[in-house]
Amino acid sequence: MKAVNFAATITHMARFLYFAQPNLANNETNMNQCKLFPTLKERGEWVELRFMAEAMGHGYKISKPWGDSAPYDIGVEACGRILRVQVKSTANRTGTGYFCQFKPNYHKKRDYTVEQIDFFAAYVIPQDAWYIIPSIVLLGRVRKTAAMLCPMVPLRKNRYRYEQYREAWELLRN
Repeated sequence: MKAVNFAATITHMARFLYFAQPNLANNETNMNQCKLFPTLKERGEWVELRFMAEAMGHGYKISKPWGDSAPYDIGVEACGRILRVQVKSTANRTGTGYFCQFKPNYHKKRDYTVEQIDFFAAYVIPQDAWYIIPSIVLLGRVRKTAAMLCPMVPLRKNRYRYEQYREAWELLRN
């Protein structure tokens, strides 16, 4: 029986899903991608797969908890420990940015805590941009259940609050 290389299989599947779709550089095409999924759960599974492939492309080893009962979606091995990452996505354009919610799905009873999650990974689908945000930033002293992510140039300076976390994959190493 032939051994299966899980990481290579996931990477191949994510590349297939990425390249089988129209060009992601086109914002209108990216918005149409959101319509490919009949449910938000299916879109979330696709985004998790995209995150795993992207993290592996940055040299991280990943693991996926079995089932949906863990408060995090993906485990990322970094510096000898496993970081718990909750993956979120948005295509909800609001003014100069994208509105992304950082709260559990309706069927989960409890809010996220910093004891359960180390990082949030937020994917802005139309802009093909990842935000790697430490959980303490959103769940710390002043809890935030949503944030405005602005991968394009925002009109107001206060909208830059989370831009330091855009494509901040190196935070997973620190």
